[in-house]
Amino acid sequence: MGKNIDKTFIQSRMLNTSKGPAVHSLRAQADRKKYHIEMKHTLEKQDNLYIKQAEIVNIKVEDNKVKSVTTNIGAVYNVKCVILATGTYLKGKIFIGEVSYESGPDGVFPANKLSACLKDLGIDIVRFKTGTPARVNKKSIDFSKMEIQNGDDEIEMFSFESKEKKIDQVPCYLTYTNSKTHEIIRQNLHRSPLYAGQIEGTGPRYCPSIEDKVVRFSDKERHQIFIEPMGENTEEMYVQGMSSSLPEDVQIAMYRTIAGLENVEFTRPAYAIEYDCIEPSQLKLSLELKKYSGMFFAGQINRYIRI
Repeated sequence: MGKNIDKTFIQSRMLNTSKGPAVHSLRAQADRKKYHIEMKHTLEKQDNLYIKQAEIVNIKVEDNKVKSVTTNIGAVYNVKCVILATGTYLKGKIFIGEVSYESGPDGVFPANKLSACLKDLGIDIVRFKTGTPARVNKKSIDFSKMEIQNGDDEIEMFSFESKEKKIDQVPCYLTYTNSKTHEIIRQNLHRSPLYAGQIEGTGPRYCPSIEDKVVRFSDKERHQIFIEPMGENTEEMYVQGMSSSLPEDVQIAMYRTIAGLENVEFTRPAYAIEYDCIEPSQLKLSLELKKYSGMFFAGQINRYIRI
């Protein structure tokens, strides 16, 4: 991952440099499409690794050991172990205000059948939720009202094996919510599926939605919003810090209260996504399931926090 981000980043910054080195944190803004293409190609070129693209709907276990997996079209692969890294796709469900539908992120099909298999194997499944902000058109943003966030002059690579490189880095921008933003959110909380009780899943503490921030931190007059490019060859910008499940009309209204976004045009609205994950106390420190040999879980399928 370090090598691939070094090939595809469009901005690199070391964060927390005003503090001691123990809290320095290297952050790269990736070209999303290029990173995807580069990583896929890296895997395809790997010796003795064979890529099969299919939906897995069943995992067969015998004598408490993983034996095979079955795809949605009936192909069976005998295996010694499996790694489930389902992200937010496992029975994924999108929420935008009063609208909800089964889907993974970016309109990709969800994995709906694997959850039943895991439940049949006696694995505890819980619902979790997370969110993503709107994508907006760069041409509709007034960057003169925002603080520019340039990359570092001296670029530090993620991988020690990567060669240093000089690129024309793409800037990010900083702006803030305000009392008008917060008022629109408060007036429309009843239209948020989270507050209306439509979303049952637990959310992460470290990346709350903007409506969560306004409710939980009511003493805060403003919240940071970062405007980040999605890539070099697109006009889409990512509005970091504004994830939401509110209806699109409310989202547009609240975004347009923010300095620099007064005339913003959406390319895609923000949404919340609810999905299945496991209670990670079922795992060993190796992330192998305690109950069955050869079954490992990685990534967001383990993202469960008791509140």
